[in-house]
Amino acid sequence: MILEAVMLPVKPGLESDFETAFKKASKIISSMDGYLSHELHKCIEVQGKYLLLVRWKTLKSHTVGFRNSAEYQEWKKLLHHFYEPFPTVEHFEKIEI
Repeated sequence: MILEAVMLPVKPGLESDFETAFKKASKIISSMDGYLSHELHKCIEVQGKYLLLVRWKTLKSHTVGFRNSAEYQEWKKLLHHFYEPFPTVEHFEKIEI
């Protein structure tokens, strides 16, 4: 399992619109092959800052399967115009301790 983690800096005043658009976009990502789950968190201390966590079966499920899909183009249309600056996507794997 791979955990995708992204800090999403939403432009001031667009938080409500972003959350509405994200609900629509959630249907897109959850339909993708290799998708396991996702969650969106809103920062308490910093207005407009969100944390997106997505669990994928494999790294390729996200970087190849999702990003090269027609569905990703719809995802981009719904969400990418909300971000300033554009977020950095990072991937993590669990370490057993």
